Amino acid sequence: MSLVKAEIQNLDTQATLSVCFNPKEYTFSKNAHWAEHNIHGLDAPLYQWTSGAAMKLNVELFFDAYELEGEARDVRQWTDELEVMQLVNPDVHRPPILLFIWGKKLKFKCILQQLSLRFTMFLDDGTPVRAVANCVFAEYSPREEQLQGKPRHSPDHTKRRVVKQGDTLSWIAGKEYGNPSEWRVIAEANGIDDPMHLTVGQELLIPPLY
Repeated sequence: MSLVKAEIQNLDTQATLSVCFNPKEYTFSKNAHWAEHNIHGLDAPLYQWTSGAAMKLNVELFFDAYELEGEARDVRQWTDELEVMQLVNPDVHRPPILLFIWGKKLKFKCILQQLSLRFTMFLDDGTPVRAVANCVFAEYSPREEQLQGKPRHSPDHTKRRVVKQGDTLSWIAGKEYGNPSEWRVIAEANGIDDPMHLTVGQELLIPPLY
């Protein structure tokens, strides 16, 4: 059975970078954001939940071109691809969204938040042939995916509303949130570019305000 190599897929361009050697280990980490309130007369502060934080994947990747021949003996053929993953794609005006895959057990939709490259071996002319890349990938989860994937059962839970004749996003926001200016939240959750153009019978996702 052949060795399954880890891959980093660029979901914008569909380009794929296969690692030379699978990582020896990787680490997932996640913070929880709680606001600390110091109250006079209490022995300990009170904590209030504010928001979640992205899951982080920390991994070290090793690249080696020393055994290759000719122009292929340059490790930058791989490290340059990693660097591109942090550069702005002019078509979408942001760095690419990625998918870190290792077989069937690890699929992590993410962005490359931090990259540190260490070149460790060189040819006589200075060409780097070995490198270690320390990468921090941050979880990428759009608002609509979070709302659909984790339904809430509190009074401000996500719900749906069918557009009726004469409805506008600002009117719906006023009815749902008590504030017509919050129409952008509904527009973003439903991928609406023109807030003045709604279709009668269209079903809208109404996300909670945080």
